Amino acid sequence: MLKLYHELPLNEAGTDEAGRGCLAGPVTAAAVILPKGFTNNVLNDSKLLSHRKRDLLRPIIESECTAYGVAHIFPEKIDEINILNASILAMHKAIEQLKTTPKFIIVDGNRFKPFKDIPHECIIKGDGKYMNIAAASVLAKTYRDAYMDVLHEEYPMYNWKKNKGYPTKEHREAIRKYGITKYHRMSFRLLPNQLGKDF
Repeated sequence: MLKLYHELPLNEAGTDEAGRGCLAGPVTAAAVILPKGFTNNVLNDSKLLSHRKRDLLRPIIESECTAYGVAHIFPEKIDEINILNASILAMHKAIEQLKTTPKFIIVDGNRFKPFKDIPHECIIKGDGKYMNIAAASVLAKTYRDAYMDVLHEEYPMYNWKKNKGYPTKEHREAIRKYGITKYHRMSFRLLPNQLGKDF
């Protein structure tokens, strides 16, 4: 079972992002503070949960947490500052939305920039170890998926409702056939033979 990073109540925020490797759409981050004693046997790294379980968990997390925030950073900004910086910016913006200021921040992954003067720790695969990071991963994933479902209605030929903007064979074939949209990340290698960088 997942646990809290600190045993004592510390207003500890966990933060994570979704959509970093996508060719289209925003990178989305969430930050969550859970109350002392919070438990949930289903909660886990969002990548290990079914779509149904993530959707069931989202309202539970939102209603039972001490505070949460969610933020999107869109392709134009991603292209301007690169995906790593955009991911960290999304996390910062999510933390800014917390109605309670955390005393400590734990971050999924190995890269972060200090947020104000709040101490933090980066934890590789933290979304599979600590409840508040796992909760943040669920919110980031569900909010981003919902956003991509809306974009799908505008550009159904890319089937973002299914692939969520990730570089699937189907998505890349649609780019080859229909070209790019305003929601694609121009700094990414959208087609395999295109000069550019996948991150």
